[in-house]
Amino acid sequence: MSDEPIKLAESMTAVPRDHAGVLGHTCEHHGCGKVAGWGFARPRSEPHWFCFEHRADGDRYL
Repeated sequence: MSDEPIKLAESMTAVPRDHAGVLGHTCEHHGCGKVAGWGFARPRSEPHWFCFEHRADGDRYL
């Protein structure tokens, strides 16, 4: 694998993108509000998000 950046053809321009990062999920545990990295959901349902400390609370949504 090369470390060289990929070069576009002369007439092409790159599409501007926002940098990947935290998507704004916050812990749903009452009174917490920390950044949530663990999402829990059944198929075709809205996910529920919890922080590391409260991730066990998400088991009820599986």
